[in-house]
Amino acid sequence: MKRLIQQLAVCSWSLQPAKPADLVRDLKIIGLNRVQLDLDPLREQPSVWDAAPALFAQHGITPVSGMFRTVGEDYSTLDTIRRTGGIVPDATWHQNWRNAQVTATNAVRLGLKYVIFHAGFLPHDSRDPNFGKLIERVRQIARLFAGHGITLGCETGQETAVSLKEFLEHLNEPNVAVNFDPANMLLYNNGDPVSTLRVVGRWVRGVHVKDAAITQSPGAWGEELTVGTGQVNWPAFFTTLVEINFPGWLCFEREAGNQRVADIRAGVQFVEQLLRVKNETC
Repeated sequence: MKRLIQQLAVCSWSLQPAKPADLVRDLKIIGLNRVQLDLDPLREQPSVWDAAPALFAQHGITPVSGMFRTVGEDYSTLDTIRRTGGIVPDATWHQNWRNAQVTATNAVRLGLKYVIFHAGFLPHDSRDPNFGKLIERVRQIARLFAGHGITLGCETGQETAVSLKEFLEHLNEPNVAVNFDPANMLLYNNGDPVSTLRVVGRWVRGVHVKDAAITQSPGAWGEELTVGTGQVNWPAFFTTLVEINFPGWLCFEREAGNQRVADIRAGVQFVEQLLRVKNETC
């Protein structure tokens, strides 16, 4: 368990930095010097973010992985994100493909070996026409990143464990992995996070440390909460990570609330204490 403490990092977009110096400041407050970096600002605002690598080096901050979004995502409701999320919509596919090519180049410049994104809602039936379409689009992006020696992580939550496993087996691309977010399983009400982790564990190369509670209103979002205050069974979750020999980074993500630095800092303290206790009792 103790080694997992050395694998903790922070998702940069959770802190909503306007410039690299903001990110450096907040990471120092949180007390971690490893970051999963939002790669979209590097593509959209190069004049602001091109200075980031030098500033990170100056302050001892290490980008351990990256993330990029897709065009036109609308998270207002479960229905809107189902229609607009990821690389499923035809109307945004060509722009997403162009953006992915720039993102891959920027990831190489930063020395990143692992980059994640939301592919979108995976059809639950392999006979669905959208299933084959999504397979080919994920494959195209995966091979782009593979050409740069980068593993592509697909975020979880929008599908059940069985659906995700079936999709990955059909895809069969060696550099495609799972970025596991236990809170997303609860937010989308798609199954128990620990049980799902056991099903897809052999593909898991990254984790988002995030907490949530299942909604009491069918068809609505669950509620994201500070790590340690939601329904994720963290002792069982970390035990399962050890059992599957999880090799990647545990990145704290906070996408709700207006005190994100404080929330992430509290989550880090909770996780570090939990891992130390479990290490002593193992």
